[in-house]
Amino acid sequence: MFNIKKLYAKARAKGKTIVFPEAGFSDRIISAVKILAKKKICTPILIGDESSLVIRDKSLVNFTIMNPKTSPLKNKVAKHILSKRKDAGLTLAEAENLALDPYYFATAIVDMDIADGMVCGAETSTANSIRPALQIIKANKKGGLVSSSVLLFGRNNFLKGKELLLSDCGLVINPTSEQLAVIADQTVETAKMLDLDAPKVAFLSFSTKGSAKGELVEKVQKAAKLFSKPGVISDGELQIDAALKPEVASLKTPNSQIKGDANILIFPDLNSGNITYKSMQSLGGLNAVGPIMQGLKKPVNDVSRGCTVEDIVTTTAITVLQVKEKK
Repeated sequence: MFNIKKLYAKARAKGKTIVFPEAGFSDRIISAVKILAKKKICTPILIGDESSLVIRDKSLVNFTIMNPKTSPLKNKVAKHILSKRKDAGLTLAEAENLALDPYYFATAIVDMDIADGMVCGAETSTANSIRPALQIIKANKKGGLVSSSVLLFGRNNFLKGKELLLSDCGLVINPTSEQLAVIADQTVETAKMLDLDAPKVAFLSFSTKGSAKGELVEKVQKAAKLFSKPGVISDGELQIDAALKPEVASLKTPNSQIKGDANILIFPDLNSGNITYKSMQSLGGLNAVGPIMQGLKKPVNDVSRGCTVEDIVTTTAITVLQVKEKK
């Protein structure tokens, strides 16, 4: 079973600063940052109006609060946004306007090394919360892919304490075979960062080893062939029951090294990934953390609008672990 206490302890040891752009208008974020501060998982920075936040909760007087409208960093943030978006035709006036937006302001201070990472999404869609990161922080490689994964864990009759990483469930709508291979590579790195069991990667389809034909199947078959990572077991194309149930795998794909014990599931498109993760969470009673963003230069993570306070705390701890130490 996923060890939350171990995750928190590892985050605590890193001593990082995480910014929360929704602090000014989210009760769940406020509850979460108080827990994060108490457990010393990170040092929170709250984006919002100082007076309003302290009136709402007097204990917030002890937190760092930044108001984009009055912050002494306002002009620096605007110029930083302009430098990152000038090639896209952004003007200084437009950059100054974006600097007043809590999501853009928070993203910029992460990129400027004032904060180490950002957690958002409790009050808006993934598109709105992640767009600033894609525009300002950008992928860690030129032309690189940014994807996401969702961690599922819990004790039900199916998983029995096992953890799963599902990808992509929140960002890449219709990945190519090449992109699916990259997504798998990024998700394996996420699994290692989380200290999950040895990765076993299943590329999913409605077909198992040629039981069906067509372009959709061929896309997954090609991705499975392209993916290669030393020491990582992988297979595809597989139906989800052949990936997760040993008794089904023994019938459908007896020669597969996965043997029905996959813990990383790579979905052929966003529809299938998102529907499956939310079904497992809602109907299967599993805990879901994420989407966990993969491939950004600096960590920004997006919680679901249906998240709990505990989800925010856990996602923040993961964000801390994603921070790369400076050489």
